[in-house]
Amino acid sequence: MDHDEARTRILDAAEKLFYERGIQSVGMDELRTAAGVSLKRLYSCFPAKHDLVEAYLRRRDSRWRTALAEYVDAQADGPAARPLAVFDWLGEWFAEDGFRGCAFLNAYGELGATSERVGCVAREHKEALLGYVAGLVRAVPVAEPESLARQLVLLIDGAIAGAALMGEPSAARQARAAAAALMEAAGSVTESGAAHSET
Repeated sequence: MDHDEARTRILDAAEKLFYERGIQSVGMDELRTAAGVSLKRLYSCFPAKHDLVEAYLRRRDSRWRTALAEYVDAQADGPAARPLAVFDWLGEWFAEDGFRGCAFLNAYGELGATSERVGCVAREHKEALLGYVAGLVRAVPVAEPESLARQLVLLIDGAIAGAALMGEPSAARQARAAAAALMEAAGSVTESGAAHSET
């Protein structure tokens, strides 16, 4: 087993166990066993647990945002449908076995007060999500797209929390309806402004 294969196996085990049970409850020896590597190999790949936690979160961020973008690209029929397709993807994610909410908020809740690196990765994930949603919104004729994007991200985070904590299966659908209303209102403001400028 080479270094890259061992690293992948360790990250796979970490993602499953950290997301399922939390970071602090999973020890390095348990991770070693789950990954099928020696303790020496584990520490050669990740000298300390916080190195592994950061790598896990960064890989999850990349995979999560890639899956979301691929779904939106495949399912949305035109720019106006793309922001709402985000909520459709959330609904599919919420229905998956083992769904436990936002890995980044979970990690921040556990370690954010003591780990600057965890806080940094969590914030970067949320900033990247906001940037992605803002890009979708800017392609639609709406008033104040940056403000609307922030409102949609609040709905996204609220839906994730509702689905995880309350077991609310309709959280994505409810958030989508709220997002559609916000987008319609923002579009109406733009149309009203355009009408005034023409008179």
